[in-house]
Amino acid sequence: EVQLAESGGGLVQPGGSLRLSCAASGFIFDQFYMDWLRQPPGKGLEWISRITKDGVDKAYTSSVKGRFTVSRDNAKNMVYLQMNNLKPEDTAVYYCSKGGDFPQGQGTQVTVSS
Repeated sequence: EVQLAESGGGLVQPGGSLRLSCAASGFIFDQFYMDWLRQPPGKGLEWISRITKDGVDKAYTSSVKGRFTVSRDNAKNMVYLQMNNLKPEDTAVYYCSKGGDFPQGQGTQVTVSS
């Protein structure tokens, strides 16, 4: 059974940083690219980042490029999202997903507010 567990969210002031983690199990982790997505309050799901199976290639939506960095540790079945210079518009529930699947975890809440 595929399991993805996001963690690391919280309340942070504008300009602050957070590091999200996603623990994966139930599939051969290094055979899948991984995505981060988010759902702002009252809005739909938004794709924000992707990392390839080997971690070499990464992609970001324009609104987070230069502020967010995705990484992965295939030995630990983990994927991370380092978020810097956070803005109020980054407030959302953040999810990871495997290989383009719909997010299956509970997500982690990130709130950016002063």
